[in-house]
Amino acid sequence: MLYDIREAQRAFLNPLSNWADSMSQLYTNPYSPLSYVPFANRISAGLELVHRLGKEYEKPRFDIRCAQVAGREVPVAERVEVVRPFCRLLKFERLLPEALAHRRNDPAVLVFAPLSGHHATLLRDTVQSLLADHTVYITDWVDARMVPLREGNFQLDDYVGYAIEFIRRLGPDVHVMSVCQPTVPVLGAISLMASMGDAALPRSMTMMGGPIDARRSPTEVNNLARTRSFEWFERTVIYRVPAKYPGAGRRVYPGFLQHAGFVAMNPDRHVNSHWDFYLSLVKGDLEDAESHRRFYDEYNAVLDLPAEYYLDTIRTVFQDYALPLGRWRVWFEGEHRRVAPEDIRTVPLLTVEGELDDISGQGQTKAAHELCAGLPASMKKHITAAGAGHYGIFSGRRWREILYPEVRDFIAASRQRAKLRRVV
Repeated sequence: MLYDIREAQRAFLNPLSNWADSMSQLYTNPYSPLSYVPFANRISAGLELVHRLGKEYEKPRFDIRCAQVAGREVPVAERVEVVRPFCRLLKFERLLPEALAHRRNDPAVLVFAPLSGHHATLLRDTVQSLLADHTVYITDWVDARMVPLREGNFQLDDYVGYAIEFIRRLGPDVHVMSVCQPTVPVLGAISLMASMGDAALPRSMTMMGGPIDARRSPTEVNNLARTRSFEWFERTVIYRVPAKYPGAGRRVYPGFLQHAGFVAMNPDRHVNSHWDFYLSLVKGDLEDAESHRRFYDEYNAVLDLPAEYYLDTIRTVFQDYALPLGRWRVWFEGEHRRVAPEDIRTVPLLTVEGELDDISGQGQTKAAHELCAGLPASMKKHITAAGAGHYGIFSGRRWREILYPEVRDFIAASRQRAKLRRVV
């Protein structure tokens, strides 16, 4: 019922938002007489703010057209490598000139984007930086409301299965990076592959800001999952997709509810950001205004999560702590298999945390070092990014200038280690 009410609200707000957008432009266009009335710039700024608060935000595009490689700008082609009902695996291929032909052997990195509300394009800055030294693949998750019921359910075990499939397809020379929520299923996938003696094990794994052990430094996100029952989540946040979408009837955790939760974590910050946007428009500071638009075009675009996957994650990761307690069993290839990170012996591990992360607290990702007891200390590395929040560990200045060079060097060292092991 709530989803239907939300759709009715959208139907009401869209015409108002479009009207506000048109009127805002009339108050700034020099050919319009309205642009010469008193306080036209303030009226226009207010109308644009109304437009942005009421508009429907579509999934953004990656729109990565070029990359800097060895000081030269080279074009980048975005291709679809694999299509699955709930995910597309994208490849960003650098179209290197002959002068850079030797860079075609740069390592490949498989980035697992979060399936936790925002689209994979939230990692655009991550991909853009990686392209300087790597071929990049990324999981582009499909909005569950767009997946017909005939495609079946998608659970946490299915995420693990997708991860193994993609690693096998690109392995064994691929390096894996997981950001936020995927750290758990990706560690589970690599653990299962190690236990099975899979020849396609990746060359390294980088895990950034994820709840591998949610008991450590619990945040508001962790506390909510811990203090509410599983039945409360199933009863309160799960709804069926309305008839207008291809996934009509599918049970989902709607994107608009997730977005409300994101905003509720820092309401003052968002209010101040919108007020600053209004002032930037009034003052004519177009650079700051455009920066605000780019951020919120991404931040406000959300997708629905499959209910089974979301509820599995709540129970397995945030309530039962099944991974750190050694109790997680995943259905894979016809049987339930225990996830045993201690079986990983040849895949170097890098963990990254933000000092000010309010989503995955300090120590939650670093816990992977204890779980991967079979790895020698020389194959483990941890970084805590001073002054960085959750988003700062994979986008923005700190990511580009401080963290990315560390990740690049870790991947290069892991690649060299694998070459030496093959020689020996």
